[in-house]
Amino acid sequence: MPARHTPGPSISPAYTGRLSTDPVPSLRLPDDSMEAEAAYRFIHDELMLDGSSRLNLATFVTTWMEPEADKLMAETFDKNMIDKDEYPATAAIESRCVAMVADLFHAEDLRDDDPATAVGVSTIGSSEAVMLAGLALKWRWRDKVGEGWKTRTPNLVLGSNVQVVWEKFCRYFDVEPRYLPMAEDRYVITPEQVVEAVDEDTIGVVGILGTTFTGELEPIAEICAALDTLAAGGGVDVPVHVDAASGGFVVPFLHPDLQWDFRLPRVVSINVSGHKYGLTYPGIGFVVWRNKDHLPEDLVFRVNYLGGDMPTFTLNFSRPGNQVVGQYYNFLRLGRAGYTQVMQCLSQTARWLGDQLRASEHFEVITDGSAIPVISFRLKGDPGYTEFDLSHALRAYGWQVPAYTMPEGAEDVTVLRVVVREGFSADLARALKEDTITALRHLDELKPNGHFDEVQPFAH
Repeated sequence: MPARHTPGPSISPAYTGRLSTDPVPSLRLPDDSMEAEAAYRFIHDELMLDGSSRLNLATFVTTWMEPEADKLMAETFDKNMIDKDEYPATAAIESRCVAMVADLFHAEDLRDDDPATAVGVSTIGSSEAVMLAGLALKWRWRDKVGEGWKTRTPNLVLGSNVQVVWEKFCRYFDVEPRYLPMAEDRYVITPEQVVEAVDEDTIGVVGILGTTFTGELEPIAEICAALDTLAAGGGVDVPVHVDAASGGFVVPFLHPDLQWDFRLPRVVSINVSGHKYGLTYPGIGFVVWRNKDHLPEDLVFRVNYLGGDMPTFTLNFSRPGNQVVGQYYNFLRLGRAGYTQVMQCLSQTARWLGDQLRASEHFEVITDGSAIPVISFRLKGDPGYTEFDLSHALRAYGWQVPAYTMPEGAEDVTVLRVVVREGFSADLARALKEDTITALRHLDELKPNGHFDEVQPFAH
């Protein structure tokens, strides 16, 4: 008589239970709960449909950090950055980070024994930092104009190449944007354009250290010099804000002698993204001012309902402290020598890739990665297909290389862009070059058919 089978432990294969037979509602709360493992697997599997963040060459945002940084950030997800009285160590780390950024940009009145002398704040990326800097410019203009400011319209002079957050600031806070156009062979603003655009109601001029479109550095020192000359001749005296979101953690290490920061007396505030070349995961930025005179006291609020008297100048309130902790890890881990080494390596990889694209004779290289590690390029002539076609073709290999049209004044120019970040190795650069050449060969065989003319997403 055959032995009777005795049931063993229950078997519950992952994809033969509720997960594969019961649809999970996506627009309303499910009626029933599910096991933690099942909820994890359901969401994990859906996220597989995303592209690989490491192969996303559209974004400036950091996609890799060391395991030790990952661990520290995971340990501090639950700490609310605003609760400074309850989390004094996290608050102290934020103050140190702000002081380090202010020192890097040569701010005034810094004391080694007191990080609170740095005038600035950590933010959720440069978007919030831009809003705060813009508000400070507007309030300073109001103080200068006096009671009559309500009958006047403040304006901000900036290039049509600015990131969309500047458009948001102007719309949200009733400031007239005066966009300076680009040209088909020029993608930054000029001192002559700036001087012609400013007047008594200009709250400030925005210069970009590493434009989103091409990675170029705008001529900030020359713009300041032109405004100095204008003011010395009896013209308007207009401050400059530097949007260093992309270049603020690159230029001090790659081009330390380039003057663009508080070494220029006309620069009153600077924003920078820690989650770009600050090498920290998304969610961290900074805005710093030259000194306390350039941050109007009326913009600072004080609250005591969290357990202690606390000044606050942010647009948000609660946010996790782990991004600041991650940034502090990078500052301690790398130091100036480490950041210099990383940026030189990234620049070398970018310049190699730019040289290879130029040598292929298919491309006109606009920026070669020598300013910041960003390469922008366009197709030569009319090969029978477009930059959008090539962007689409590269997605078949897993690469996300954005194609987009340039801003006002150069709308007929279409550009491809590669952002070289930490984690994009020389081996990956070689693979991208080879896949690009293969994609071009296939497009050459298809031309002039097979166009993908839909505008590809443009990533920040």
